Amino acid sequence: MIPAVAAAVSLAEEHGIRVADPVVLNDSFNLRVHLRPAPIVARVPTVTALGRARPADALRRELDVVSYLHGQGVPVVPPSDLLPAGPHLRDGVAVSFWKHVEHDPGHRMGPETAGRALAELHDALRGFPGELPYLGPVLDEPVRLLELLDGEVPPDVLARLRDAHSGLAERLADRTAQAVHGDAHPGNLLATPAGLLWNDFEESMAAPVEWDLACLLRTQRLDGRAAVQAYGHDPDDPELREFLAARALQGTLWMLLRGLRLPAGAADARATLEAWLRDPSGATR
Repeated sequence: MIPAVAAAVSLAEEHGIRVADPVVLNDSFNLRVHLRPAPIVARVPTVTALGRARPADALRRELDVVSYLHGQGVPVVPPSDLLPAGPHLRDGVAVSFWKHVEHDPGHRMGPETAGRALAELHDALRGFPGELPYLGPVLDEPVRLLELLDGEVPPDVLARLRDAHSGLAERLADRTAQAVHGDAHPGNLLATPAGLLWNDFEESMAAPVEWDLACLLRTQRLDGRAAVQAYGHDPDDPELREFLAARALQGTLWMLLRGLRLPAGAADARATLEAWLRDPSGATR
């Protein structure tokens, strides 16, 4: 059993949960493990733990935001109520626990559905009473990612990435913000027997809503322009340009770090970097 899975199983069993057959659901930027037969999914930062000085802080913010939304009746995948949801620390590994929900990964939703769902989510998030970092995953985390990539990419490429981040950080400072999802693409809107449920709030932050709209606009899962229109926003709004560029840079940095940890992802990382070097504006997909 790999250490991250062992840590999650150990924590769950200490709280009286029988885990007979842990199944890895996903191992990419984070590890997600279904602690079968219990209806619990453990979330363990892996690649994201490399890029965040305190990965448990992101888990805590996620739990705070989702707990608030769940309490307001907003359709989200909730934290587990069968044991303390966390975040927990075990042998240097951060873990949170979530309710397991059956969903259809092949479900194809229309852009109007996704756009309206995001508008409703933003309405609910305006009431979130907690404090969230202003554009933390966009402005702060890339600093650490760039440090980790020093020596792993050619110096001229690293310089371009750093210059792009520096310019964006200056231009995006001090804007009107509210709590946002942080990674609002349709893959984080699960089709379940109970309806569509928002999931994966680990990048929740205080930000202009245009950040989430840029995430939606850049998706390859559906017509992002139509989705943003259904939200009630002009997809050609000039205010979106900086956020599209920031989203493209953020995704490129994380893909590069993932490629270092997972050799199978190295080709995708190279392709993502090459696409960014051709067009750092993020306007194309």
